[in-house]
Amino acid sequence: MSVSIRLATLEDAEALLAIYAPYVTDTAVTFDYEVPNLEAFKKCMVQIMAFYPYLVAEEAGSILGYAYASAFHARAAYAWSAEVTIYLAMENKGKGVGTKLYQALERYLTKMGILNCNACIASTACESPYLANHSQLFHEKMGYQLAGKFHQVGYKFDQWFDMIWMEKMLGDHNLAITKPKSIQEVLGMTKMIASLQPSQYYLSEDKLRAVRD
Repeated sequence: MSVSIRLATLEDAEALLAIYAPYVTDTAVTFDYEVPNLEAFKKCMVQIMAFYPYLVAEEAGSILGYAYASAFHARAAYAWSAEVTIYLAMENKGKGVGTKLYQALERYLTKMGILNCNACIASTACESPYLANHSQLFHEKMGYQLAGKFHQVGYKFDQWFDMIWMEKMLGDHNLAITKPKSIQEVLGMTKMIASLQPSQYYLSEDKLRAVRD
């Protein structure tokens, strides 16, 4: 499987929404009841891409899944923490796509100066056709640890579901620290990411090396 990771653009929105929609209609992975319309989905993308990385996994021009970081909390003291989110097309689970997306996402966040990754995950202690705790297992595999649990906070499909927070530390929490940079600053981009075309979004080898090093 030859998978490439690139930054998302608004041209990807329709494909990403098609990946997200079954999670809304058929699962309790997300607590959304209704699939957002395309304009609402794009608006959310623009807000995220103004500062954080929003990535897609692609093979032969087909988008397999996506992952992004967003603000953990609006208050200033939380600036070094980010919430991470991932969705894969149902047929692409268990193929290593999620691992590649998260590895790239964490590299970007580290370069930005983000120290904490936090994931909000639906959870169930009972067998359910709508939730199999795969996300929790994936995050454990990626080095995330359980930080907290809220019991029976989500009601969907006539069932109650728990919600857990998992966390991963990306760096040391020193007292002498600088405020995180935006993804645009890290990549040396002058244009807003949302305005670029996908062809402009495959990073040069120099930029990829800068993120890895």
